[in-house]
Amino acid sequence: MKILSVIRLQDQDFNDTQEQERTLTDPFELHFIITACCIFVVCLFGMLGNGIAFWFLSFRIPRNKFTVYIIHLFIADFMYLSFNAALMVLEIDQLMDLHPNFPGMTSVILALELFYDAAYQAGMFFLLAISIERCLSVFYPIWYRCCRPKHLSLIICLIIWFIACLESCLDNLICSQEAFSAGSAKCTGVQFMTFTLSIVISLPLMLISSIILLMKVQNNSKRCRPPKLYITIIISVFVFLVACVPVKFMWLLLYLKSLPNGFQFAHFFFASILCTVFSSSINPYIYFMIGRHKKQKFRVSIHAALHQVFHVEEDETEKTFGNCSGISHIS
Repeated sequence: MKILSVIRLQDQDFNDTQEQERTLTDPFELHFIITACCIFVVCLFGMLGNGIAFWFLSFRIPRNKFTVYIIHLFIADFMYLSFNAALMVLEIDQLMDLHPNFPGMTSVILALELFYDAAYQAGMFFLLAISIERCLSVFYPIWYRCCRPKHLSLIICLIIWFIACLESCLDNLICSQEAFSAGSAKCTGVQFMTFTLSIVISLPLMLISSIILLMKVQNNSKRCRPPKLYITIIISVFVFLVACVPVKFMWLLLYLKSLPNGFQFAHFFFASILCTVFSSSINPYIYFMIGRHKKQKFRVSIHAALHQVFHVEEDETEKTFGNCSGISHIS
């Protein structure tokens, strides 16, 4: 995302909407200030949920092959939400004209963009890895339990962080603010590369793996209660697809200048931020709501809810296949 480009487009929208000098009582500007404050509050709730879930999975619940991905997903979502919160503070500052064009603004925005894009891409790749990992456990349960490399989860997480950081650097350093606005050849190549990696490759794999897990849930529901782990993965992937995939297409159309005349850039900017922060904020609450028992309502502890989601199925798998020598629960 090129934040500075959208901020300038916002200023153009504001100027086109009102030719005379604006004040804080203007409904058009108040609308975006309120929206930015709401996004900031959502970020705080998301950071709280991801932080609590990260602490329990890291220090209170024993790790297994699967929770390694979840812990890194919490880290990516927490980073993404924290930098979105900082971005909203910057937006409110700009909208209220408190410190317009303060020294070092360009450097601050560039730093935000680097961490922002890296965390966003990493979160998407972690969801993809989680879906594929569970599909492998469904199709090859004995290999997954007995022959899977011990530290494969950690290795894949490190590779994901490397790819996400590399993609963020390419997107923000090669495709700079000027190159993004001018639509240079290098920037076009970077934009299509990121779009291909995110949508053309990752999206079909995520959809296929989610459909496989959904079929598994339906088959299990006919015989017994479906695994909660599968349900959480399906819901998390569904929320991500609904909230974030349309935004990806819109950003590509924005770069290609293929949007219709009169398109409200400021509305799109805040709507896209709200969708993505919602997707990153909701995951720990999904895990808690699914992990609790229906009769317990909200009285169940966070520790018990997370254990129900991430460890009950692991225990059942161990009873089915037994212990494999040389394979540890901790990846």
